Amino acid sequence: MIVASVSLQPADTAAITIPKVTVIGAGNVGASLAQNLLAQNLADVVLLDIVEGRPQGLALDMAEACPLEGCTHHITGTNDYQDTAGSQVIVITAGLPRKPGMSRDDLLNINGNIVLEVMTKALPHSPDAHFVLVTNPLDVMAYVAWQASGLPPNRVIGQAGVLDSARFRTFIAQTLGVPPHDVSTMVLGGHGDLMVPLISHTTVSTIPLTELLPAVTIRQLVDRTRKGGAEIVNHLKTGGAFYAPAAATATMVAAILQDQSAILPVSAYLDGQYGLEVIYLGVPCHLDSTGVASVVELSLTEDEQAALESSARSVRQTLHKARTLFSL
Repeated sequence: MIVASVSLQPADTAAITIPKVTVIGAGNVGASLAQNLLAQNLADVVLLDIVEGRPQGLALDMAEACPLEGCTHHITGTNDYQDTAGSQVIVITAGLPRKPGMSRDDLLNINGNIVLEVMTKALPHSPDAHFVLVTNPLDVMAYVAWQASGLPPNRVIGQAGVLDSARFRTFIAQTLGVPPHDVSTMVLGGHGDLMVPLISHTTVSTIPLTELLPAVTIRQLVDRTRKGGAEIVNHLKTGGAFYAPAAATATMVAAILQDQSAILPVSAYLDGQYGLEVIYLGVPCHLDSTGVASVVELSLTEDEQAALESSARSVRQTLHKARTLFSL
């Protein structure tokens, strides 16, 4: 284990409570997330991986960057789950990444077993933690983690919609030649090819997108968003996206640690909202220190509601396989 000290603590440290976030999986997404959390001074960070030396080396490298970047917290690189004890948030990024031609569902068996093992080892050390799933197939992995943990569903959350919405915002901004922060939108549904960008809730500087772009262009942007992850995989050949997924996950972690009550699209457990139940699916939620404080039910068009239900059916197909594979 390497504990990298990156700050001088004031004399009254006993009165200061510094949050702790564990990132499990020191691949590209996990390492980028750890660095993102440090750069934002959100928490002390533990980076855990099964590969000996990798999290230790990455943690030391990040610590050495901190004097130049103004970080005020610590990072620990480890292979030992005991070092994760007392975490407020545990993010699971561990798992096999997609390769060209693979769907997220192709990863079910391998990544499902990884998530089950992680939950078994991490939860006893941090029984009060919130768990954020990044491992694919995302919505089903969130369900698997929830079932394995026995936790209330508001404390097990999947990261998907924040990333997918960021991609949609990026493509719209590039098409219109405007800053991405001028674009407001929401992407719901499963984290896959049937995700549901909400055109009825998409604006650019409060102007409805439908008044700025023709329907055919909007359809092309929706299609590109749905295939956004695969587009990057195809470019890279090995591995997938990691900067944007890490930034999206950090946004969720900040909302929890800072009790923001931010409305973000996340994969959350539904028990009747949007007419769906017993499923994890991307929907807008109030995210605060309790995890998912509530699901926000937006008014959808008939086409959007139908698309959301279609996306849910696709997730249920994979979920049925997971229940059989892992005896859930």
